[in-house]
Parts: sequence; C-alpha cells; structure tokens
Amino acid sequence: MIHEVSGDILLTKAQAIAHGISPNDPFDHGLALALREKWPMMHKDYRHYAHQSHPKPGEIWEWGGFGARIINLLTQEGGFDHGSRPGHASLSNVNHCLKRLRHAIEKLELTSISLPKLATGIGALKWEGVKPLIVQHLGDLKIPVLVYSEFHAGVKAKEPV
Repeated sequence: MIHEVSGDILLTKAQAIAHGISPNDPFDHGLALALREKWPMMHKDYRHYAHQSHPKPGEIWEWGGFGARIINLLTQEGGFDHGSRPGHASLSNVNHCLKRLRHAIEKLELTSISLPKLATGIGALKWEGVKPLIVQHLGDLKIPVLVYSEFHAGVKAKEPV
C-alpha cells in the first residue's frame, strides 16, 4: 500500500527509512546529510563497510542502531578514487535496489517503511521514471509504504502507521 505524504521523513513513525546513496557517498547533501547528522555512527559504519566490501551500484546496505533502521540503496554511480564524488543514479540501479529492498522488507518482517522520491535529488532522475518502479516492486506489499513526495522541515506527515 503506497501512500504519498508531505513532511519531514526524519519524523516518520515507520519502522525503517530507505534512501539512495552512492558506493563512496560522503553523506554531505540532502537526506543523507540529515541522516548523518542525526545518526553519525551510521556514516562511520558505512565508510568502514565501503572500504572493506567495495559495494557496487544496485546493492543495499542495512544499518540499525539507536532506535533507527536505515536501508541505504546504492542507486548512484561512484568510484573509490580519492576525492571522487557520487555520480548520477540510473533506473537500472534503482530497479535492482528496489528488488533487494523488497526482499529486505520481507526478511526483516517490517511493518512499515518510508522513503523519499528516490534518486530524484542528487541522483538526478525524473520522478515519472522512478515512481512506476516503486509501484512495481513495493505496491502490492500489505504494509504502509510511505513516499515523502514533498519535504517540509520539522513537519510531521499524516501517516497511516
């Protein structure tokens, strides 16, 4: 059950937040920055994981701690060269990530999940291309899938959770 809501995703009541990043993401823009500021340990853990595992676009990385569960979707390109920056997302990467996200939701037995308009910010994709993939992979789940279509800092969304 997909529900589009407006508000601040950091105030969600959902069990988990999913968002897009790159393999070498510095978590210094947008939602990634907000998550890094709220849970700095997540970024430290991701840097360690990335240096050890060299993740590829299309994969996911789950993190839980301090009452939060974050599912990082590697929707963007990005290298490990010194000083390299995250690249743009691709619909192919988003598609692979959403398949893996669905599997994670089922494996973790989540009862709700929130995500932004995935890969449309720094990832530079058009919502018209991403939304059908979200519907395809998550639309028939029997849990609330909350898509934050409009960001309003400090505003709690009306969530069916």
